[in-house]
Amino acid sequence: MNGDGTGGAVDPVTAGADGGHISRWQRWGVGALVVGELTVLLCLVSGVRFPWPVVLAAEALVLTAFTTGVVMAARRYRRFRRAGEERGPALRRAAGRGVPPLARRMIAHEARAMVSLVLWAARRRHGVGPGARAAGYARCQAPMMFLLTLASVIETVVLALVIPWPVVHAVLLVLGLYGLLMVVALHASCVTRPHVVGADGSLRLRYGALFDLRIPAELIASARYERRYTDGRLLRVDEAGALDLAVDSQTSVTVELTAPVTAVRPLGKPVRTRLIRFHADDPRAAVAALRHGAVAEGERSAGAPARGASTAREQLPVSAPAAGSAAPGCASGSGSGSGSGSG
Repeated sequence: MNGDGTGGAVDPVTAGADGGHISRWQRWGVGALVVGELTVLLCLVSGVRFPWPVVLAAEALVLTAFTTGVVMAARRYRRFRRAGEERGPALRRAAGRGVPPLARRMIAHEARAMVSLVLWAARRRHGVGPGARAAGYARCQAPMMFLLTLASVIETVVLALVIPWPVVHAVLLVLGLYGLLMVVALHASCVTRPHVVGADGSLRLRYGALFDLRIPAELIASARYERRYTDGRLLRVDEAGALDLAVDSQTSVTVELTAPVTAVRPLGKPVRTRLIRFHADDPRAAVAALRHGAVAEGERSAGAPARGASTAREQLPVSAPAAGSAAPGCASGSGSGSGSGSG
């Protein structure tokens, strides 16, 4: 069965004009050529000189791949238009079919991270509308990000000093600077994209540019402060179906839902869950914001059943931490808290 659930059936859209398939190696080949072209350009900018026949050959390969991709995308676009699709969706589908899904997701992640650098410099936050309350989560991981940034700087400098070959030196320098930029961009995305509790009691959970989950207010049954320690993974679904969105190997807020929601992992795999644990720098404030949003939504609701449901959530106390749990905020170490571990 194909990854799109077609059961191995031939998708006419992915076939060429002559009925042949657009194979995976062709799409990855185009991507590899583009990466190679960028590497050559960066080396040239940094002062490394290649023999002109090599540069011309690389340019010819890239031009051929680009032309082939444009022709294939144009054929797919005409096919979509003949099938009755609008111009915008047809153009997006035609362009997207030429790039592997994983590559599209990674490009989107990196683009959002770069935008977050601009937002961070401007001291702005993404997706926090009027009446919404932001719940940050980047405070605990800031020391780790600082250490990663420092390690990237040291690695880049050391490699620049010990590598004697100019071409290898230039490539590693570019990769080192790019890695340093991505570490800073990851932290910037976590700062500028906090969790958000909407004015209506809805919840938006995020981790930088990698994870984004929206939960409607009517699906939230309860929320409580509960510190737990995980195995270090960012996103984990245990045997019981609970989803852990951890920061610095810990979660501090547990949200139970009335119905399952679908979350998408950073690499695109969907998971279903009815219980979510996430971390907030101020977990009690996050829980209080959820309760306040539920009360406001209940007051705006005209139906009696909705009022009853919101009243039940209004009366729900903020659960006290279990014995031995740390105070709200960041907890150092990986000792046992409430429900030690992530299972």
